[in-house]
Parts: sequence; structure tokens; C-alpha cells
Amino acid sequence: MYYSSGNYEAFARPRKPERSDRAIAWFVGAGLASLAGAAFLVRDAQVPGERITILERLKLPGGALDGIKEPKKGFVIRGGRELEDHMECLWDLFRSVPSLEVEGASVLDEFYWLDKDDPNRSLQRVTEDRGRDAGTNGLFALGDRAQKDIVKVFLATREELEGKRIDEVFGPEFLAGNFWLYWRTMFAFEQWHSALEMKLYLHRFIHHVGGLPDLSALKFTRYNQYESMVLPLTRWLIDQGVVFRFDTEVTDIDFDLAPTRKQATRIHWLDHGRPGHADLGEDDLVFTTIGSLTENSDEGDHHTPARLDQGPAPAWDLWRTIAAKDPAFGHPEVFCGNIPASKWESATVTTLDARIPRYIQKIAKRDPFSGGVVTGGIVTARDSAWLLSWTVNRQPHFKAQPADQIVVWLYGLFVDKPGDHVHKPMQECTGEEITQEWLHHLGVPEADIPELAAEAARCVPVMMPYITAFFAPRHAGDRPAVVPEGAVNFAFIGQFAETGRDCIFTTEYSVRTGMEAAYQLLGVERGVPEVFNSTYDIRTLLAAVSHLRDGAPLDLPGPAFVRNRLLNRLEATEVGVLLQDFDLIKDEQQQ
Repeated sequence: MYYSSGNYEAFARPRKPERSDRAIAWFVGAGLASLAGAAFLVRDAQVPGERITILERLKLPGGALDGIKEPKKGFVIRGGRELEDHMECLWDLFRSVPSLEVEGASVLDEFYWLDKDDPNRSLQRVTEDRGRDAGTNGLFALGDRAQKDIVKVFLATREELEGKRIDEVFGPEFLAGNFWLYWRTMFAFEQWHSALEMKLYLHRFIHHVGGLPDLSALKFTRYNQYESMVLPLTRWLIDQGVVFRFDTEVTDIDFDLAPTRKQATRIHWLDHGRPGHADLGEDDLVFTTIGSLTENSDEGDHHTPARLDQGPAPAWDLWRTIAAKDPAFGHPEVFCGNIPASKWESATVTTLDARIPRYIQKIAKRDPFSGGVVTGGIVTARDSAWLLSWTVNRQPHFKAQPADQIVVWLYGLFVDKPGDHVHKPMQECTGEEITQEWLHHLGVPEADIPELAAEAARCVPVMMPYITAFFAPRHAGDRPAVVPEGAVNFAFIGQFAETGRDCIFTTEYSVRTGMEAAYQLLGVERGVPEVFNSTYDIRTLLAAVSHLRDGAPLDLPGPAFVRNRLLNRLEATEVGVLLQDFDLIKDEQQQ
């Protein structure tokens, strides 16, 4: 397997690998990594679909990419995925998956046209004092110390940041500023999370720094992720003959382990509670999703709090069982061993009449019933004790959603702190109480909040114990390689497998691990798309510096005559032109 960029590799069709005629593939889990890996086996490795089986403990595919209507509760979405132009593996996949909405188009075509017609942008990113504009004015307002912190982390090696927390490498000035507010609420980072992951995110999305304040860097699907992404991909796989076995929990995998060769030899499972297994030869391939950010999620309802489930967690137990067999299989306890540091809670609020949407419109500055972009991403209540953020995507968010309803998604990062209105920790609140807290920060008059929360909305809270487990401070080897050294017929995929190429908590990462696993085990003669190289583009870096300085020019130290002489020399060079193009030096400084 190798990485590539450019049209030569992107548009090439690989020849059928010799191993494809013998391969039988098993995927453990039906999340996006498995769905993508199966698709690449069919499309690029040309393995017949009927020789691919996906084993899933739950009753539906999709993993964390969800969206469903619970008959007795209402609409439920546990989270939302933020998409962007340069998710190279994701769009490589969905260019081949037919749209369910537009005849003759792919999912990528449909998504591309939607964004052209209705580009995303937030008109009010941060509020305070019960729905009022927080006055951030799209600025980062970073002082010299905070700017230096960012540069230091950006230039640090991976090894220097292993095992360190964000608050160990960023000072109080940075953590109190707008940049961290935008960043942490957009990506769900906490200050006790991994400084290494923060660095990887800075490199991966440096081309989007300017879009952080108004979220113009982001793109969203028309409907929820299940209906917009999982359903068309699953239907296409079924059409290719891929077999799905739901209610099937994989409990163990046996391996023949030697110093230079490792082979999976048997998969063990419970199929509707009945033990079963499959023996594996060298050409029987197994792709295992390890860990799970949505494992043990628990739903409450409008009158019942969601429960924090700290009991047995099958996805994590499977990885623990596997990891005990070889040090190369990773260290799951690094990620799943500290639930207080990895949990937070989300909630789906469905409005039932026109009373609440008018408050949404006041903040979003758009009609939520228009069918187009509404909030343009999350709106954060900066003074919320829960650090509450909420979003209204294009409506309807579900195809079955009544035309007079609005589906809202919200989440809180600090679920242990008492709220500002209900005076209870979020994790102890019913859906109705969470709605009351949200309405408070929306600016609804206090006297109207109880009635609107009781009559004009239904809320389903979801507690997720492991939702940011992958942000735990870590060291090399804590996540196993997608294909461990010496492995002949198995791979690890998903958010807790290590490609060494991208950053986690993205749909792109899941798809990339599935692609790398399929290409590597089958020997597909086509390059895996390289991560977008914005971090190596001097223009992108200069633009990011300009944005981080809120457009302020560089203040060159030293006597005035020395500065002027240096600037005059720069003026006639390509470097000088670049610095002027990105407003880092001004004409008046050069005179």
C-alpha cells in the first residue's frame, strides 16, 4: 500500500488483485469504517459482494452516524459530523455510491450541488446573557503569549507532546480566549485532552482557521447522517451482494502469533445469543472495528434522564480481549479507563409548534422553515455553566418529519455542573429540564419557559460515556496499526486504529482506515489519497497567521531605519509580495 495525490492516481482504475479470487472477508461492526472497507473491497479489489459479511451487534448499520425516530420518544441524533472539501477518502468513496434523492447522481454529486446552492455560514456563532450577541465579532483576540503557544505546539514534534494535556502546553491567556472557545465547542476538546491530538488538528485543518469564527469552513448533508450517508451506502452494498448479519456480537478472535507472522485463525460470536464461529485461513480476511465512541449510549426521554452506563461495554471488552494477546494490538485502557474525562451528553429537541422557532430565528437570523441553512453550525452560549452549544441544520432533518416541526441538536461539555436555570447537572436532567435550560439561553422570557418546555417541545437526552475517549493523552503504540507488522489476514479499523496519517473524530478517519486496510491486505495497485497538504503550503500558513492576528500586520522589532530598510528590500521579492497579499506587512510600513 502507498499514498498518492493528483489526478493520475485519483482517476485510475486498479486491476484485479490476484488474491481477490480467493478472499473471503469478515467485518466486525457495521460502522462507517466497515461499510467503507467493504465498498473498497467490492469497487477496487473486485471481491464479489456475496463473499463479504458484516457482523453487527445492533439492529442497524451506521455506528455513530445515526438518525432515527423512536416511536415513543421522538427523533434522536446522538451527534453531528462536520464535513469539508478535503476529506479525500470520504469523497473518493461517495463518488461511487448512487444518490437516493437525485436520479443519475452520486451521493457526492448531490452533496456538491447542495453546497453550491446553499453554502454554509453562521450569522451568530456565540451568545451570552440569554441569547444576546456575545460581541466576538469574528475575532480571535489572541495576545502575543497565546500566539506563541500556538506556534510552539504547531512546530513541536509528536514525541514532545505524547502523554501531555492541552493545559500543559497552552497557557491561561490562550484558554480564556475566543480561539479556544471556537475550537473546543466545534471539535469537543477539553483542556485535559491530548495536546498531541490538538497539534494534529491544527495541521490537518490549518486551511480552515479563517472559517472557525463563522463556520464557513464546514459543509453539512441535507438530512441526518443515517439517511444522507449510511442508508445509500448500505443499500449499494446490499445491491452488490454484501451480507449483513445483525444481532451478532463478536466476542473474541483467535490468532496464530509468531515473531514475523501473525494470522487470525477463528472468529467467535453470539448470533441472537447462540454461540458460533468461523475458522479463518490465510485468505479469509477479518477487519475489526476496535473501541466505540458511542458504546453504552443511553437514551432518556422528555420525562426521564439519560443514564450513565458504566457497565460491561462489548466493543471495549472485545478490544481488551484481543489486546491481551499481543502488545502490537494496542492499549484500550488508555482510552476507555476514564469515563469522567470522556463523557458528555447530547439531546435532540423537536419543536411542536411555532412558539419556539421564532426565538431560533432571532439568533440564527434565518427562517428555520426555509429548507436552507439555519444556524450554519453550532451556536455556543458562552456563559452557560454546561457550555451549551446547539444547532439547527437544514429542515426537515428527517424525511418523516412533519413540516411544522424543527429538529434541534444540542450538547453540553460540562455535564457535572449545575445549570443556570434548572440548577441541576445536565446528566441528572430530564429532556424537559434540558429544554428549559436551552430556552433560558435562547432568551425565552422566564415566565414562559415552563409552559414551552412542557407543551411545545419533546426532548430525548443521550448520555455517552466514551464520546471523546480518543482524545485521551496517549503514546505511540496505544493505538494499533491498521495492519500490524507481520499480519497476513487481519486489520484494525475505526477511530482507535492508527494510520499515522490523519486526525480522529472525523468521518474521513473512519473511511481512511477502511481503505488502507482493504488496499493493504489485498494489494490494490492504486494509491490511498494523501491527506490534503495545506500544512506544507506557505500561502495557507501565511493566511492562517493573518487570521490568527485578526489581520494585524507584523510588528518588526528594532530601530525604525532598520525596519524600513528590511521592508524596502522585501518589497521587490516574492516573499514581500506574499506578505503583502496576506496583510502581514502594509504599504505604509514600507515608506
